[in-house]
Amino acid sequence: MGVIREVYDDLDTDVEFEEFEAAVNDKVEQMGGLADEETAAMLIAHELRDEEVHGIADIEPGMEDVKFLAKVVSIGEVRTFERDGEDEDGRVVNIEVADETGRIRVSLWDEMAAGAKENLEVGTVLRIGGRPKDGYNGVEVSASKVEEDLDAEVDVQVLDTYRVEDLALGLSDVNLEGKILDAGTVRTFDRDDGTEGRVSNLSVGDPTGRVRVTLWDERADLAEELETGQSVEVVDGYVRERDGSLELHVGSRGAVEVIDADIEYVPETTDIETLELGQTVDIAGGVIEADGKRTFDRDDGSEGQVRNIRVKDGTGDIRVALWGEKADADVDLADYVVITDAEIKEGWQEDLEASAGWRSSVTVMDEAPEGAAGTDAGDSAPSPPSDQGLGAFSSDGSSGSSDGTSAANGGSSSDAAAAESAGEEVEFTGTVVQAGTPVILDDGTQTKTVDTDADLGLGDEVTVSGTETDGRISAEAVEVHTGAQR
Repeated sequence: MGVIREVYDDLDTDVEFEEFEAAVNDKVEQMGGLADEETAAMLIAHELRDEEVHGIADIEPGMEDVKFLAKVVSIGEVRTFERDGEDEDGRVVNIEVADETGRIRVSLWDEMAAGAKENLEVGTVLRIGGRPKDGYNGVEVSASKVEEDLDAEVDVQVLDTYRVEDLALGLSDVNLEGKILDAGTVRTFDRDDGTEGRVSNLSVGDPTGRVRVTLWDERADLAEELETGQSVEVVDGYVRERDGSLELHVGSRGAVEVIDADIEYVPETTDIETLELGQTVDIAGGVIEADGKRTFDRDDGSEGQVRNIRVKDGTGDIRVALWGEKADADVDLADYVVITDAEIKEGWQEDLEASAGWRSSVTVMDEAPEGAAGTDAGDSAPSPPSDQGLGAFSSDGSSGSSDGTSAANGGSSSDAAAAESAGEEVEFTGTVVQAGTPVILDDGTQTKTVDTDADLGLGDEVTVSGTETDGRISAEAVEVHTGAQR
């Protein structure tokens, strides 16, 4: 056995022996006798080891030419461009390829671009050689050699339509069907080049999960045209990562189209009794309290808004603060809501509360989905409220739930609820969570709106007595327990 063969046999490569031997002989000739066959063979073997990568995940910018095996998952359009000092236009097409370790974009130039458009198909397995570089969407490979391998297999599934659980970083040309869980408003921003950009967001779910969909520029208006509960198809999206989560982005090439399909979404939520400070979670349950929207002035002079609701599942209940555009969500007493990406924070009187901001979605469901956390046959959302906002009327005309209590007022009897509608003398002790007009008090389990001229400050613990009508107390006496008497 010759020395060239011995070196080749120790080398794990797809290069044929004849090609390897020819490269060794060329190397000997190039070095003018300074290297014998063994030295030249070792040099060629070293170059091949540098080029060969075990998978796409190993490819990094700055590498010399790499070689790898991958399956075509998408093929872009051929684009032409002008080259400096040349009469003939250049051509390029970007393809997306994948193996078991990841996905990467490969640029094919000129003749390769033309050949790819005519002959290449999704699902084709290719042997690719080229140089990695940093691209707009991450690492890309500028191909110098591409060959189809009819015998090789790459275990990668090529999908016409993706599900949420199929999404992976770097995917492009993604079509996904789902149900709109939440739709945001259009926001504007200034780009580095001085132009104005526009962006909006949707939350879309399917039986396998949910994903945030980001709509850019001319597609941003779709968020205000679409409605929660509609089934849609996201067309030609691309997957990006933000704050550790995958998002599906839609630009000028993409679209979001309403489809006639009944798509099920079952949220994977966390039981309220298990919530801990600092978590970001999805919660769901029936709305047992719903305050009005309040506005406030931020430090920068802009105006903000917030609305508090209380959500109850089969394990407990929690106050949820809906901030910004989430405060406009059409949420009423007895609705079953799913709130995603809620931050668990410390609330008043050391209770936990959930905060739903711009990243969150607030979805009112037609009913509690089967299998949702904290729900079972005996734990449905509270009954719908009457026109007076006191709870559902039972078949005998009385107000309240089937056991004679109203979920909206924390367990008052139906007789007491009826009396409240006409005006009832009450006494309520709580902490001021909104000062001004009106004052809002919270006792840790419920909030009350109070009409009073008393000068109260945030955090004051007070007892008010007066007449309560439709959940609003007209204070006749106010006693401050913390701070100076006002």
